[in-house]
Amino acid sequence: MNIQQQVIAIIAEQAVLEPDDVQMDSTLESLGIDSLGLVESIFAIEEAFDISVPFNANAPQESDFDISTVASIVDGIKRLKAEQG
Repeated sequence: MNIQQQVIAIIAEQAVLEPDDVQMDSTLESLGIDSLGLVESIFAIEEAFDISVPFNANAPQESDFDISTVASIVDGIKRLKAEQG
């Protein structure tokens, strides 16, 4: 399972959807994920990929991690994994 597939699986689980219902251009909001679900998704992503996501739930607009779409989350994880070496 690649990064994209794993992220879609995590987000689908949080949204109580099938992975096929999660598109790369979907927003978390459009999938029905609220702020608590977002935090849970971030934790699940950190655990799954063994990374630390620079995301502050209290100030999401100040975070150095774009959560606007599924694609931007996948790109952010790829970037973090590359920096990790």
